[in-house]
Amino acid sequence: MGLIGSLIIGGIAGWLAGSLMKGQGYGLVVNIILGLVGGLVGGWVFAILGLATTSVIGQLICATAGAVLLIVLARAIRK
Repeated sequence: MGLIGSLIIGGIAGWLAGSLMKGQGYGLVVNIILGLVGGLVGGWVFAILGLATTSVIGQLICATAGAVLLIVLARAIRK
């Protein structure tokens, strides 16, 4: 997937993670960053679990799961 595709998936994943976690809005740039980093974290976690993403939907689910995990960790550290 190219850079533009990764940015689009990252933005959507960040927005979905923010919506699922019922927090304040993060803004477009932070959503994209959150989704991109979440994709890396989600890919790492999915690899440990023996799961692979082979489609755009799978990549979106993986990035969203990773972004949600990042939000949970950030909230736990803040407390």
